[in-house]
Amino acid sequence: MSAPTLNHLATGYDARQAYCLAKAAELAYGGRAEIEATAGEWGFDRVRHHHSTFKPPFAISDTQAYTMASPTMIVTAFRGTEPLQLRDWFSDTTIPPWPGPAKTGLVHYGFAAALRAVIPSVVASVEELRDGEQTVWFTGHSLGGALAMLAAAWLHFEEPALSAHGVYTFGQPRTCNNVLVKAYDRALAGRTFRVVNNNDIVAQVPPGPVFRHVAALRYIDSAGKVRDSMPRVSKLLDRARGLTADLLAPAADGMRDHLMKAYVAALEKNLP
Repeated sequence: MSAPTLNHLATGYDARQAYCLAKAAELAYGGRAEIEATAGEWGFDRVRHHHSTFKPPFAISDTQAYTMASPTMIVTAFRGTEPLQLRDWFSDTTIPPWPGPAKTGLVHYGFAAALRAVIPSVVASVEELRDGEQTVWFTGHSLGGALAMLAAAWLHFEEPALSAHGVYTFGQPRTCNNVLVKAYDRALAGRTFRVVNNNDIVAQVPPGPVFRHVAALRYIDSAGKVRDSMPRVSKLLDRARGLTADLLAPAADGMRDHLMKAYVAALEKNLP
């Protein structure tokens, strides 16, 4: 397929916008030169990179993202990480959550630390690059999805003049408590879409009920179709179908479904 064409005025869930932002999230895994060259091909002539380290008690110790700007829109994409690297964050419950943006609710301490390491750079870049009426967008996969959602929350509650026009996340883990979830859903209703591919294991952690998902789920079923709603029983049956699709390695289905390339392939098939 040709280079994705992002729509700065897209509203509601848009299949093409979902695909294009999935490609932007995928690009976050590339090197600086690749990101800048690809962004230029997409019509984004300015790019800023964000890379900050922090000191958590576990393996992940840095946050990476990039912000690209065109005359009509600004996109920040956060890089994800391997699910196994997130395991310690998810399993340890001895460190309490951190306050959310503007002290709204609570955020899983690992995600909060990762965001705080880079959010000053992201805000500064958005302020610098927004020299017109560009709309602001956030995207990311895995850990990057959690950070994209939290960055959007940060801008809305801490920098309301820069509130996001749209947020698309892919394979995002549960990120914050119910107080922040409710405040976020009220503030960014119709602008945030959380895409989950069938049995994606990362979308099922950390465990509830302390940590919850924001709303606006778009579920990719076992046949690869994007659904905006699905009865609970039907969804459970569909996830079972996904688990048995590969009889030689059913336990690996949750990991396969988490791969960014699986999201990009499914979303491309759903293009109108």
